[in-house]
Amino acid sequence: MSYDYGFPKYVRVADKRARAQSSLDTLKKKNPQVAPVIIGGRQLARTWWGKAWNDNLESYSDYANRIGRGRSYVRHGAVLDLHLQPGRIQALVQGSQQKPYQIDITIAPLNFQIWAAIITSCQGAIGSLQELLDGKFPRPLAELFTAHGKGLFPSPKEISLKCNCPDWALMCKHVAAALYGVGVRLDDSPALFFELRGLDVNDLVARAVTERTEALLQKSTHKSARVIETDDLSDLFGISMQESEDPDLQTESKRSRGKPSRSRQP
Repeated sequence: MSYDYGFPKYVRVADKRARAQSSLDTLKKKNPQVAPVIIGGRQLARTWWGKAWNDNLESYSDYANRIGRGRSYVRHGAVLDLHLQPGRIQALVQGSQQKPYQIDITIAPLNFQIWAAIITSCQGAIGSLQELLDGKFPRPLAELFTAHGKGLFPSPKEISLKCNCPDWALMCKHVAAALYGVGVRLDDSPALFFELRGLDVNDLVARAVTERTEALLQKSTHKSARVIETDDLSDLFGISMQESEDPDLQTESKRSRGKPSRSRQP
């Protein structure tokens, strides 16, 4: 990296993009499976899961002053490759050097007791797996999922960061860019979040949907308070709701019902 008066030399955005694209083209020749992070619009994340991931990182004081350094990097296409696995994030991020930096982030699995408590709280509150992945669930669940220390999202103490760049900071620009890249990945595939945290999303959905179905079935067996039984009407009006057993009276009743009514002349 070159310096002007002790500060890094300014590099235009266009030049940063060109450098990243050149490195990406080289990587694709060696590995066609390379998966770059591409920002489609102005927002870093569009969906509930992507935004919640970014918001969680920015909400901690340990990260708040550092993670912003990666915004411009991820916007300029510097995250050349990003892969999520259970408990691990691996990435290649283009920096000032010609060769991209290697990022390795590990995330501890979610505490079993917290996961069990979340499953219990979700009983009857989620309609389907698709609703969960689309972020369509009651607000109390959203608050539960994002609660510090009790939710699904990791805290800084559960995250280990590593980059082979010369930056001494705990969270360098390249690591921050990779973490923002995770939010982009979750926009496209929210299920990756549960894989990253070592969770089986089907455990949560199966329990929640089963409880909801059982509640609906139980509710359907109860008679509505608006339905009044025939015997209740009989008691209410003091009349019999059944036709008389006398056939002559039944015939006479049918005849009288069939005759047109006559208006009384004054």
